[in-house]
Amino acid sequence: MTLHDGRRAWKGFDWEVLGRLHAKGLIADPVGRAKSVALTDEGLRQSEALFRTLFARSD
Repeated sequence: MTLHDGRRAWKGFDWEVLGRLHAKGLIADPVGRAKSVALTDEGLRQSEALFRTLFARSD
């Protein structure tokens, strides 16, 4: 829900959570000066699938 520039998300999350997402290969290394982190192809795929599951209406 916080995606911008196609595959970036703001880093306003707990550092342990970001570390686990990075270890699973879902985001690029969160350490750095940027205020956002890039999702990997797999991270983007999974985030889109979860968004549809949790927030899309089923007809």
